[in-house]
Amino acid sequence: MYLPGSIVTVLSDTYGITINEHRSVSGGSINQAYFISTNKGRFFLKYNPSAPDDFFDKEALGLATLKSAETSMRIPDVIAAGNPQEGIPAFLLLEYIEEGSSGNSLGFGAELAKLHQTRNEYFGLDEDNYIGSLPQYNGQYDDWISFFREKRIEPQMKMAFNSGRLSKNLDANWNRLATELENIIPPCKPSLLHGDLWGGNYLFDTAGTAVLIDPAVYYGHPEVDLSFTKMFGGFSEDFYRGYESVSPLEAGFEKRVPVFNMYPLLVHVNLFGGHYATQFERFLRSF
Repeated sequence: MYLPGSIVTVLSDTYGITINEHRSVSGGSINQAYFISTNKGRFFLKYNPSAPDDFFDKEALGLATLKSAETSMRIPDVIAAGNPQEGIPAFLLLEYIEEGSSGNSLGFGAELAKLHQTRNEYFGLDEDNYIGSLPQYNGQYDDWISFFREKRIEPQMKMAFNSGRLSKNLDANWNRLATELENIIPPCKPSLLHGDLWGGNYLFDTAGTAVLIDPAVYYGHPEVDLSFTKMFGGFSEDFYRGYESVSPLEAGFEKRVPVFNMYPLLVHVNLFGGHYATQFERFLRSF
């Protein structure tokens, strides 16, 4: 993909940014991404021709929410967020953070625990946002179980049923599990979550400090983030030791991981189908 001239023009005319050099970099499976060197410094630019109007506005808000928490993790500064216009795709311009070769995983875990100590009066968020390219519905709930059931699992299951990626026969299995959630998941206070914390959504800078990117923030159960870290093989043991040095996990966490990971697994079912659907069906049919 090429860097659209319309974005180059907007950056110049609106922000006084002249691009001297640019190169394509990894931006995930959803967006096109570039490193750009300009008259005002180095930046990370991503764009998406098919993004909803508010797609990058929501990401910018999520980054700002994470940045407001009292942790030493780095969150990229948002320079500009452009909504799609005729001939101009939606784009997000961020501070460029150079990736280091290694980092302080122990410190990363401890700082994530501190992020989770950022509390709220309710579960959810006062507006909807996105996880990947899919809508993430929020609202404000007094109890975690209802929120998890009604705003996380059921909307994604409905989407998968409607697309034919999951059999509607699974509804009975889900209903049986849903009645047991209060016995499986320990109570908690609403914690600020990254919301999409897999290995591709963090990096270490050249000083070894953890950097969070691509959030899907809301206030929820802290074990959501921790479970997500285990979805594709897990983070380092130092990371989990660091987390527990600040916030020890309640007994039985490992058994709860697949329950919490129903949500990201369903997201992958709806985005990609295939073996993710098989994996989800296998888990749910055990109930």
